[in-house]
Amino acid sequence: MLGGMSLFAVSAIGRDRPGIVAAISRVLLELEGNVEDSQMSILRGHFAVMLIVALPEGVEGSELERRLQQVRDELGLEAVAVSPVEEMAGETTDPTHVLSVYGADHPGIVHAVSGALAERGISITGLETRVAGGSQAPIYVMLMEIAAGGADEAEVQRELEAIGEREGLDVSLRELTAEAL
Repeated sequence: MLGGMSLFAVSAIGRDRPGIVAAISRVLLELEGNVEDSQMSILRGHFAVMLIVALPEGVEGSELERRLQQVRDELGLEAVAVSPVEEMAGETTDPTHVLSVYGADHPGIVHAVSGALAERGISITGLETRVAGGSQAPIYVMLMEIAAGGADEAEVQRELEAIGEREGLDVSLRELTAEAL
């Protein structure tokens, strides 16, 4: 981030259609802002975006929010939110492992796995889920990137296998290597 800039978290969701990213980025360009980090995805036909943006000194978050509310109205988005965030200099959490989970779709899968990771001080750095297969036999697919930190990998593996047994899931944990990136 450049000096004299303020950071804001921006999120938006709405029915997927062409032009959402163009409209949001146009507002940022007009305000001389910059996208610092972003995640975008289509979730059940809805486009969802989360951004960390930097605005130059003198540009208020309220101006960004006002202009993005106009984008919301123009494109028929369901929600747009803007919140100030603090700079986290040097504090990044890099993933060390990839965790994949497959099984019959049922409530509680995300909670069981994320709870076990949290108990061991493991951060989830990326999470993607979807229901695959037909309506007759839906398969829940969950992919996580995690930062294991100092957690005992063998202990984590045993706990994930136990969750797999209890929940009827196939669970696979593998180290994320430089070649995989």
